[in-house]
Amino acid sequence: MPEITPNPRGAEFWNSTMGHAWVSQQAVISDVFTSVTNVSLDAASAKRGEHVVDIGCGTGDTLLAFAKAVGPSGAALGVDISAPMLDLAKHRAAEADFGNVTCALADATSYPFEPRWADLVYSRFGLMFFGDPAKAFANIRSGMKADGRLVFVCFRTMPESPWFSVPIEAARPHLPPQPPADPLAPGMFSFAHEERVRGILAAAGFREIAIKPTDIPIHGKDVTQSMAFITQAGPLPALLENASDEQRHRAIEAVRNALDAGIGADGRGLHVGLWLVSALA
Repeated sequence: MPEITPNPRGAEFWNSTMGHAWVSQQAVISDVFTSVTNVSLDAASAKRGEHVVDIGCGTGDTLLAFAKAVGPSGAALGVDISAPMLDLAKHRAAEADFGNVTCALADATSYPFEPRWADLVYSRFGLMFFGDPAKAFANIRSGMKADGRLVFVCFRTMPESPWFSVPIEAARPHLPPQPPADPLAPGMFSFAHEERVRGILAAAGFREIAIKPTDIPIHGKDVTQSMAFITQAGPLPALLENASDEQRHRAIEAVRNALDAGIGADGRGLHVGLWLVSALA
């Protein structure tokens, strides 16, 4: 495989177990993130005929939504470093007969975007994993039209997202101690602090930066579906990785009990705390 990213550790992560887990759980993840997807797509407000770049497009949920929104006169480019996830996105686009979709196996930090092509650059949880975020956003901006729109969602701190913190805290007593995480290292919560996000975007040349805190209920549906997601995506799998079978069993049971207590009858008892970010190129 050719080098696709200046962040090889991230590429390895998303092309191994985690990437395949997201493929196998595509329907579950799509359902769980329904509310987040709807809120962020509404904010992006793609229009007929526009050129859209979806960074970290994954298995294609939002990429296909953009392909439909912009229509045959527009175009949607999906960029992702995960080959298994991107393969599924391509398959879904072909199955839906979207001729206006292109996919690139690449890191947006170094991908050669066509200059001033994009009316809109969007991401649903795909921008927090850059090894060099300042360089990445500068490169992204180079592919945007003057006044092109940037819209993305990213996580605030883990305690502000009970959908993740409740299972983690339930599992933690049953698992080996974990070293403290570097809050600035590429990962789910690396954009947790507003001032860091604002500084990165401003340094890359973006303007009219708006960063809005948004709490969105997650559609867990039921404990079975929620467990399918939580045990294969998000921060919990990394904690389970080095546990013994007995530790893993106790931790998973504790997570199941915590979710059973936290998820309401409508499947929406827990939420995620997000930043809804927008800016102009």
